[in-house]
Amino acid sequence: MKIAACQMVSGPDLAANLATARRLLESAAAQGARLAALPEYFCLMGHQDSDKLAHAETPGDGPVQAMLARAARELGLWVIGGTLPMQAAAPERVRNTTLVFSPAGEVAARYDKIHLFAYDNGRESYDEARVLEPGSRPVAFEAESQGERLRVGLSVCYDLRFPELYRAYNPCDLVAVPAAFTHTTGEKHWELLLRARAVENQCYVVAPAQGGRHENGRRTWGHSMVVDPWGEVLGVLPEGEGVVLADVDAARLAQVRQQLPALGHRKL
Repeated sequence: MKIAACQMVSGPDLAANLATARRLLESAAAQGARLAALPEYFCLMGHQDSDKLAHAETPGDGPVQAMLARAARELGLWVIGGTLPMQAAAPERVRNTTLVFSPAGEVAARYDKIHLFAYDNGRESYDEARVLEPGSRPVAFEAESQGERLRVGLSVCYDLRFPELYRAYNPCDLVAVPAAFTHTTGEKHWELLLRARAVENQCYVVAPAQGGRHENGRRTWGHSMVVDPWGEVLGVLPEGEGVVLADVDAARLAQVRQQLPALGHRKL
């Protein structure tokens, strides 16, 4: 099954971001993709963290969900909708939510980011817990298209540093990692971690990212990529908007797992 990682450089204009996301999904579909993934915060990179609160949606209602559902239905795509702010129990918090839409335009899965990023090197500082409420459970779904079926595990950005989450998905054909890695951490760790998760779980990884200079002054690392179960990078886009395409090959999955049956050797 051909899959696509869509890279963006989102800003504070929700409508403009949604238009860009739709255009990238159209490009992916035109190039033969049957599953496409958008990056974390694809719909909004505001001037401050609290901007998310004003755009929080409720399940089944809101412009972000409407765009994703329409694109999936009209393009015949499985769409992993990056993340969007979803209302939380506390009014001053939101969930950082991934919604998956089937080619029928229906919600097939919801994952709320579990691990919340915090970083401070004295020059740049982040603390997602100021605004975000964490999720609590792993979520996987089955994507079927033209007789091919993939089991897909969901995660978001900082989750990538916690391998136990991905172990919960085994066996899995593909894991998705929508992200907005900072340039500082991404330069050192992004590819390293993506390839490690692919190798240790013997699965494909699709990692759509934010990639460039944003209006709010933040710089994200980009390098959206697809990695195969042997750790080979099948495609990468360093910066800017665009689409990375690759094939999830069932025969390749079987070959890697047969030659090195590490998943069957687990003791803990």
